[in-house]
Amino acid sequence: MGSGPPPPPGAMRRMIEWLVIIAIALGVAFVVKTFVLQAFFIPSGSMEPTLMVHDRILVDKLSYDMHPVHRGDIVVFSNPMKNDPSIKDLVKRVIGLPGDTISSNSQGQVLIDGKVIAQPWLPPGTNPGPAIPLQKVKPGFMFVMGDNRGESEDSRAFGEVSETRIVGRVIMRVWPLDRIHFF
Repeated sequence: MGSGPPPPPGAMRRMIEWLVIIAIALGVAFVVKTFVLQAFFIPSGSMEPTLMVHDRILVDKLSYDMHPVHRGDIVVFSNPMKNDPSIKDLVKRVIGLPGDTISSNSQGQVLIDGKVIAQPWLPPGTNPGPAIPLQKVKPGFMFVMGDNRGESEDSRAFGEVSETRIVGRVIMRVWPLDRIHFF
Protein backbone atom coordinates (compact mmCIF):
# COMPACT_ATOMS: atom_id res chain seq x y z
CA MET A 1 0.00 0.00 0.00
CA GLY A 2 1.64 3.25 -1.07
CA SER A 3 1.06 6.79 -0.01
CA GLY A 4 -0.91 7.56 -3.09
CA PRO A 5 -0.27 7.83 -6.78
CA PRO A 6 3.08 9.33 -7.87
CA PRO A 7 2.97 12.94 -9.06
CA PRO A 8 2.57 13.39 -12.78
CA PRO A 9 5.95 13.54 -14.56
CA GLY A 10 5.49 17.20 -15.53
CA ALA A 11 4.89 18.29 -11.91
CA MET A 12 8.05 16.54 -10.70
CA ARG A 13 10.08 18.15 -13.47
CA ARG A 14 8.74 21.66 -12.61
CA MET A 15 9.56 21.10 -8.93
CA ILE A 16 13.14 20.11 -9.79
CA GLU A 17 13.50 23.10 -12.14
CA TRP A 18 12.34 25.46 -9.39
CA LEU A 19 14.76 23.93 -6.89
CA VAL A 20 17.62 24.37 -9.38
CA ILE A 21 16.59 28.00 -10.09
CA ILE A 22 16.42 28.78 -6.36
CA ALA A 23 19.82 27.14 -5.74
CA ILE A 24 21.40 29.12 -8.59
CA ALA A 25 19.85 32.40 -7.35
CA LEU A 26 21.15 31.77 -3.82
CA GLY A 27 24.59 30.94 -5.23
CA VAL A 28 24.70 34.12 -7.33
CA ALA A 29 23.53 36.22 -4.36
CA PHE A 30 26.26 34.68 -2.18
CA VAL A 31 28.98 35.37 -4.77
CA VAL A 32 27.82 38.96 -5.34
CA LYS A 33 27.65 39.76 -1.59
CA THR A 34 30.97 38.07 -0.85
CA PHE A 35 33.04 39.39 -3.75
CA VAL A 36 31.29 42.23 -5.62
CA LEU A 37 28.76 44.45 -3.79
CA GLN A 38 27.57 44.68 -0.21
CA ALA A 39 25.01 46.90 1.49
CA PHE A 40 25.81 48.59 4.81
CA PHE A 41 23.74 50.51 7.35
CA ILE A 42 25.03 53.80 8.84
CA PRO A 43 24.57 53.64 12.64
CA SER A 44 26.25 56.89 13.71
CA GLY A 45 26.66 60.53 12.74
CA SER A 46 30.44 60.39 12.19
CA MET A 47 30.06 60.98 8.42
CA GLU A 48 27.37 63.68 8.54
CA PRO A 49 26.31 65.50 6.45
CA THR A 50 27.52 63.15 3.68
CA LEU A 51 26.01 60.05 5.28
CA MET A 52 23.26 60.38 7.86
CA VAL A 53 22.22 57.99 10.61
CA HIS A 54 20.07 55.17 9.12
CA ASP A 55 21.32 55.73 5.55
CA ARG A 56 22.05 52.60 3.56
CA ILE A 57 25.04 52.44 1.24
CA LEU A 58 26.39 50.10 -1.43
CA VAL A 59 30.06 49.17 -1.29
CA ASP A 60 32.09 48.04 -4.31
CA LYS A 61 34.42 45.28 -3.12
CA LEU A 62 36.36 44.94 -6.41
CA SER A 63 37.37 48.51 -7.12
CA TYR A 64 40.68 48.45 -5.23
CA ASP A 65 41.73 45.28 -7.03
CA MET A 66 41.82 47.43 -10.18
CA HIS A 67 43.19 50.75 -8.92
CA PRO A 68 44.70 52.23 -5.76
CA VAL A 69 42.80 54.01 -3.02
CA HIS A 70 42.34 57.73 -3.77
CA ARG A 71 42.27 60.67 -1.39
CA GLY A 72 38.65 61.59 -0.78
CA ASP A 73 37.27 58.08 -1.30
CA ILE A 74 34.74 56.94 1.28
CA VAL A 75 35.69 53.44 2.40
CA VAL A 76 34.34 50.72 4.63
CA PHE A 77 36.99 48.85 6.61
CA SER A 78 37.05 46.31 9.39
CA ASN A 79 37.14 47.99 12.80
CA PRO A 80 40.75 48.30 14.01
CA MET A 81 39.56 48.95 17.59
CA LYS A 82 38.73 45.97 19.74
CA ASN A 83 36.77 47.99 22.33
CA ASP A 84 33.31 47.03 21.02
CA PRO A 85 32.99 43.62 19.33
CA SER A 86 29.49 44.50 18.08
CA ILE A 87 31.00 47.10 15.70
CA LYS A 88 32.50 45.04 12.90
CA ASP A 89 33.02 47.72 10.23
CA LEU A 90 33.52 51.49 10.05
CA VAL A 91 32.99 53.99 7.24
CA LYS A 92 35.31 57.00 6.86
CA ARG A 93 36.90 59.19 4.21
CA VAL A 94 40.50 58.61 3.08
CA ILE A 95 42.54 61.74 3.81
CA GLY A 96 46.16 60.56 3.93
CA LEU A 97 47.72 58.05 1.53
CA PRO A 98 50.85 55.94 2.02
CA GLY A 99 53.93 58.18 2.15
CA ASP A 100 51.99 61.40 2.85
CA THR A 101 53.10 63.67 5.67
CA ILE A 102 49.86 64.77 7.33
CA SER A 103 48.98 67.35 9.98
CA SER A 104 46.39 70.02 10.69
CA ASN A 105 46.82 73.72 11.41
CA SER A 106 45.20 75.95 14.04
CA GLN A 107 42.21 76.62 11.72
CA GLY A 108 41.53 72.89 11.49
CA GLN A 109 42.67 72.64 7.88
CA VAL A 110 44.37 69.39 6.89
CA LEU A 111 47.85 69.67 5.40
CA ILE A 112 49.43 67.02 3.19
CA ASP A 113 53.16 67.48 2.69
CA GLY A 114 52.80 70.99 4.14
CA LYS A 115 50.03 72.13 1.76
CA VAL A 116 46.38 72.67 2.72
CA ILE A 117 44.15 70.22 0.86
CA ALA A 118 40.74 71.09 -0.53
CA GLN A 119 37.90 69.28 1.22
CA PRO A 120 34.77 70.22 -0.75
CA TRP A 121 32.73 67.58 1.09
CA LEU A 122 32.93 69.56 4.36
CA PRO A 123 30.32 72.26 4.91
CA PRO A 124 31.56 75.72 5.95
CA GLY A 125 32.06 76.05 9.68
CA THR A 126 32.77 72.35 10.26
CA ASN A 127 34.11 71.71 13.78
CA PRO A 128 37.66 70.50 13.08
CA GLY A 129 37.74 68.25 16.17
CA PRO A 130 41.06 67.06 17.55
CA ALA A 131 44.24 68.21 15.81
CA ILE A 132 46.34 65.91 13.67
CA PRO A 133 49.92 65.81 14.96
CA LEU A 134 52.59 65.85 12.24
CA GLN A 135 53.12 62.28 11.05
CA LYS A 136 54.06 60.29 7.98
CA VAL A 137 51.58 57.68 6.73
CA LYS A 138 53.30 54.28 6.56
CA PRO A 139 53.43 52.25 3.34
CA GLY A 140 50.34 50.03 3.05
CA PHE A 141 48.31 52.26 5.39
CA MET A 142 45.96 55.22 5.10
CA PHE A 143 44.76 58.02 7.37
CA VAL A 144 40.96 58.18 7.54
CA MET A 145 38.59 60.75 9.03
CA GLY A 146 34.86 61.17 9.43
CA ASP A 147 33.27 64.17 7.72
CA ASN A 148 31.69 65.14 11.05
CA ARG A 149 35.16 65.88 12.42
CA GLY A 150 34.06 66.88 15.93
CA GLU A 151 32.05 63.68 16.41
CA SER A 152 34.19 61.07 14.67
CA GLU A 153 36.52 58.47 16.12
CA ASP A 154 38.94 58.03 13.28
CA SER A 155 42.69 57.82 12.60
CA ARG A 156 43.21 60.64 15.11
CA ALA A 157 41.98 58.18 17.78
CA PHE A 158 42.95 54.71 16.51
CA GLY A 159 45.82 55.46 14.13
CA GLU A 160 46.35 54.62 10.50
CA VAL A 161 44.33 51.85 8.88
CA SER A 162 45.99 49.02 6.97
CA GLU A 163 44.87 48.69 3.34
CA THR A 164 44.30 44.99 4.13
CA ARG A 165 41.35 46.01 6.35
CA ILE A 166 39.46 47.68 3.48
CA VAL A 167 36.17 45.98 2.65
CA GLY A 168 35.53 48.32 -0.29
CA ARG A 169 34.67 51.75 -1.64
CA VAL A 170 31.29 53.36 -1.04
CA ILE A 171 29.75 53.89 -4.47
CA MET A 172 26.16 54.85 -3.69
CA ARG A 173 23.70 55.87 -1.01
CA VAL A 174 20.59 53.77 -1.76
CA TRP A 175 18.36 54.76 1.17
CA PRO A 176 16.42 56.88 1.82
CA LEU A 177 15.04 57.07 -1.68
CA ASP A 178 14.88 60.89 -1.71
CA ARG A 179 18.64 61.03 -1.02
CA ILE A 180 19.94 58.45 -3.54
CA HIS A 181 23.41 59.58 -4.57
CA PHE A 182 26.45 58.16 -6.40
CA PHE A 183 29.90 58.85 -4.94
